[in-house]
Amino acid sequence: MKVIICGAGQVGWQIARHLSRENNDVTVIDNNPDLVTRATDTLDVQGVTGFASYPDVLERAGAFDADMVIAATFSDEVNMVVCQVAHSIFGVTRKIARLRAQSYLTALYSDLYRSEHLPVDVVISPEREVAKAALRRLRSPTTFDSESFLGGDARLLGISLDEDCPVLHTPLRQLSELFSTLRALVVGVRREGSLFVPSPGDQLFEGDQAYLFVHTKDIDRALEIFGKSATQQERIVILGGGNVGLAVAKELEKSGGRIRTRMVEFSRKNAEKAADALQRTIVLHGDGLDIEILREAGVDRADAVLCVTDDDKTNLLAGVRAKAAGAGMAISLINDPTMSELLKPLGIDAYINPRATTVSSILRHIRHGRVNGVYSIGDGEGEVIEAQVLSTSPMAGKLLRDIEIPEGAIIGMVRRGKDVVRPTGSTRIEEGDTVAIFALVSDVPAVEALLRVSVDFF
Repeated sequence: MKVIICGAGQVGWQIARHLSRENNDVTVIDNNPDLVTRATDTLDVQGVTGFASYPDVLERAGAFDADMVIAATFSDEVNMVVCQVAHSIFGVTRKIARLRAQSYLTALYSDLYRSEHLPVDVVISPEREVAKAALRRLRSPTTFDSESFLGGDARLLGISLDEDCPVLHTPLRQLSELFSTLRALVVGVRREGSLFVPSPGDQLFEGDQAYLFVHTKDIDRALEIFGKSATQQERIVILGGGNVGLAVAKELEKSGGRIRTRMVEFSRKNAEKAADALQRTIVLHGDGLDIEILREAGVDRADAVLCVTDDDKTNLLAGVRAKAAGAGMAISLINDPTMSELLKPLGIDAYINPRATTVSSILRHIRHGRVNGVYSIGDGEGEVIEAQVLSTSPMAGKLLRDIEIPEGAIIGMVRRGKDVVRPTGSTRIEEGDTVAIFALVSDVPAVEALLRVSVDFF
């Protein structure tokens, strides 16, 4: 597949990294020559320096025979023009644009993206994706990662294993026997910085990070087995009232229940905007690093503090100050992934990576086969792919044990009709089933081959 990526920033670079690893023909465009050089020096991609919306620049990048254009520059308007030029002049069939401004994302104006108007096939909103990620963190406070699959009936949980974890040194095969009715499966383990798919004979050790697929109804029991509590967050303080903080507060209000939310925003304009938009959230105008403001927000009684300002350092320091003041846990938004190494020394419980969430949403529209969703694991180390099994798929009609699944991949959950089951070797994968597959990045192409539709299907 030939793909042109417009914008060589963090998101563009990461998408190029994913696609170039899979032997796609990738060209990166950016008007910053240093970013283009960084991409071509570190990745197996071609680079073009120039403004991505200019027709001659797109032509130099090979737009006449490109299969897809991904517009991920810092400007919404440039991204939209890129898609228009790619459609009108070069006839590119698939166009993805990253848009930040909320006005462009209002459902009322969705007709804007029809082919006869602005031909954008897929719109990606980083702020909305990050807000969703923040909500997942709040709803799974004892996990370092969480994502829903199979219509919300299954969830991928990332669990850090402590010394008091009851299942340490137990072979995974034995876990399945001990908890035979538990609809859960360990699909990945990160040990000493290396991610791998475990075999049935492998054991878990203190310090491991385990990725677990679990049926939603079995989450509390699974967390207990792995030494975690299923606590509910009722008092939440949000530091930052921009698009992300506002979106999270709105969703928390919709969820009802006993959740009580307070927000701190430095900009008076943004604070007033948030106060007008929210019904039950108390909005305070002030500096999230000011201990008096934090006390006024009730941080000492908060179950969780969510730090989502537009500055990484502020989010880290605010999280540290909130924990020192008595907050139960701190979650920080971090754009620079190298800063994630500071989380443990600083006592930050979890972080949100905007790049990873945006990359996941874009990959969903790139994968072959009938893919419903894609979730990027860690720093692009792996993916979870949710896809429907079609009649032409190599796995249709076969027992799981007879399917040639690559060593670095595993089927975590299967949906058949209304039922969601933990697969075993004797599970037969049928046409129409939906599978959630955990795969290391090196084995993603082989997984795609299992899901790919043959020409006969058409």
